[in-house]
Amino acid sequence: MKVLLIGSGGREHALAWKLAQSPLMTEFYAAPGNPGIAEHAVLVPVDIEDHEAVAAFCKDKAIDFVVVGPEAPLVAGLADRLRADGLAVFGPSAAAAQLEGSKGFTKDICARYDIPTGAYQRFNNGPKAKAYIRAEGVPIVVKADGLAAGKGVTVAMTLDEALAAVDDCFEGAFGAAGAEVVVEAYLDGEEASFFCLCDGKHALPLATAQDHKRVGEGDTGVNTGGMGAYSPAPVMTAEMVERTMKEIIEPTMRGMAESGHPFSGVFFAGLMITKKGPELIEYNVRFGDPECQVMMMRLKSDLLPLLLATANGTLDQVNAEWNDNPALTVVMASKGYPGTYEKNTPIVSLPDAGAGEKVFHAGTALKDGALVATGGRVLNVTASGGTVAEAKSRAYALLDRVRWENGFCRRDIGWRAIERETGSE
Repeated sequence: MKVLLIGSGGREHALAWKLAQSPLMTEFYAAPGNPGIAEHAVLVPVDIEDHEAVAAFCKDKAIDFVVVGPEAPLVAGLADRLRADGLAVFGPSAAAAQLEGSKGFTKDICARYDIPTGAYQRFNNGPKAKAYIRAEGVPIVVKADGLAAGKGVTVAMTLDEALAAVDDCFEGAFGAAGAEVVVEAYLDGEEASFFCLCDGKHALPLATAQDHKRVGEGDTGVNTGGMGAYSPAPVMTAEMVERTMKEIIEPTMRGMAESGHPFSGVFFAGLMITKKGPELIEYNVRFGDPECQVMMMRLKSDLLPLLLATANGTLDQVNAEWNDNPALTVVMASKGYPGTYEKNTPIVSLPDAGAGEKVFHAGTALKDGALVATGGRVLNVTASGGTVAEAKSRAYALLDRVRWENGFCRRDIGWRAIERETGSE
């Protein structure tokens, strides 16, 4: 098969690494890719925002299958454009991608199909949003409705914080994403990430993971795109997975089909496990970043047939096998992230990874032949082990051999799971 992968981040490097292992692969391209992805695929300088250019490339190279990694091209309708040419595409239509593209859309689906989630209201002006917040009290959650690269959510513990978050949205801190605001109830519990392939009619649950969103140790400080993750998430017991499928995934799949937007791709359900059970925080319509990195480390099955079955509507004919060993990834970010940070700082050298280890590139480029950090989140240092503690130890041992002066990381990724393992809860 001739395959094109869309994207350039750590998630896409993990997908490229796993896809490249498939015996079904004959030619593999990535647009635009990154220096890590270049180990596995031919990088092509196609502008992924230019859907006609992507379609022309696919025609020129007789591409059989396109895997869309990030959310922005999906929300913008890239999958629709390529399917119009008869291509098999992994990723939802623009209409179905509203599950991530509009938090209000998702909340309305939850309300219509009785999917457990926090109570909410949608607002298109500040004074009404603020009046609702004052009436409801804190803690409360304020979200920019649209795509804000993981940064449009404020979990406000004080009234001032909540009101400031409303101002940020309506004053343009998140661009067009903040033109509408969703204010919702604060859910108390433990977060987990649940992934499930869906072809519009059938669903195949994948692995669970837990992401560390906050920038500081002990899950403190501001929210980021994710500072590390591990898989599986111990809080997602077999019973909790079953309830998530029955109470959240299946009604969503049914609701999307009934709405005329059948969903084909990966459901990434951000969950809060509360005293009542699993409740939906939000949906994403692509693999998590950095959760994808730990999931690909644990996946024993060939990824390509799984993604192809999703695109072709034959998910009921495939299965996914997982390695029982946990995997853990630590994000190395540029100093200053998630605020302002210096770009193009030199990464002097990366360590050779052993078995069950991998350094995924998330925000790197080659400048005059030298590797530099171009993003906020730059490297995902990943390892597996017999326990979460062992995976953590191996990941940090690998990370400590990275030579990059401008990088920083959290040193406590996996702490909740390790507390469980050692019984120190």
